[in-house]
Amino acid sequence: MNIESVAKRQVLRRKVQGIAAALLPFESDGQIAVEAFQRHLADTHRVGLMNAVNMDTGYVNYLSDAEKQDVLRWSRDALGKDVPFVAGAYVEGQSGELAALYRRQMDPIVALGGIPILFQTSRLHGKTPREKIAVYKAAAAGYPHVLAFELGRMFGPNGEIFDPETFLGLMELPEIKGLKHSSLNRLVELERLSLRDTHRPDFRIYTGNDLGINMIEYGSDYLLGLATFAPEKFAERDRLWETGDAAYYELSDALQHLGDVAFREPVPAYKHSAAVFLNLLGNAPSSLTHSKSAQRPEWERGIMKDCARRLGYEVA
Repeated sequence: MNIESVAKRQVLRRKVQGIAAALLPFESDGQIAVEAFQRHLADTHRVGLMNAVNMDTGYVNYLSDAEKQDVLRWSRDALGKDVPFVAGAYVEGQSGELAALYRRQMDPIVALGGIPILFQTSRLHGKTPREKIAVYKAAAAGYPHVLAFELGRMFGPNGEIFDPETFLGLMELPEIKGLKHSSLNRLVELERLSLRDTHRPDFRIYTGNDLGINMIEYGSDYLLGLATFAPEKFAERDRLWETGDAAYYELSDALQHLGDVAFREPVPAYKHSAAVFLNLLGNAPSSLTHSKSAQRPEWERGIMKDCARRLGYEVA
């Protein structure tokens, strides 16, 4: 794909669907900060972004089934009746028939009015496209709205970037309305968009590229952990793009700087960066993360302050 063809993809004045993968905050005593979590969800919805819970940003790989159910309940209570949200269906490490495992995770999400997104599992690594598609078809059958997910290995060992045949097969499943693409590779995502435009134009590609958030300019929507740092700034950026306001570029650059810093190696430690950032802004009671989550160095607070100031926040 050459530069000319990429430039032709740019879609000006497009309304973007933004989804923020919510961080699960913690109190200073290590308990989940439920009230802060619920406030953050409500604030994210208020500014115009959808929430996604039980995602990697919310430590889904470390939560028990009971804890995931608590998160779903807290989310519904915070958002009120009929407000949509996305929630992860995570089956890695579980034994049993895969489609049934997924459906066991999806049922409580749908029961509370959520949209399930299917996390990948290493059990499908090495399987043929037909075998993978069959699992997704059986898992999604009968649900009104399901999202798929492809995750680069830098985020988690269960992740996989699908081959084109698998991707096309998933697009053919009517229950699956979109896919979050987290390869951090612009060219792969552009290829996804091209295939989408040719085969199923209503299928949404949600960029998960925190190092390339301007993929919205080329037809992607987004589901980003980075958006939970500053949902109101992402919503403002989206409005600027839709209205054609040149102020878009300065704000987008400041958000991208935050993404470049927060999603440096080791990438999973971005959740600690998020906790530090939200604590700086008074939106989380501490900068603690889940005890099993990767950590940033002690000086993280200093660079997060710089990122916040670039975005126009006043921080001490």
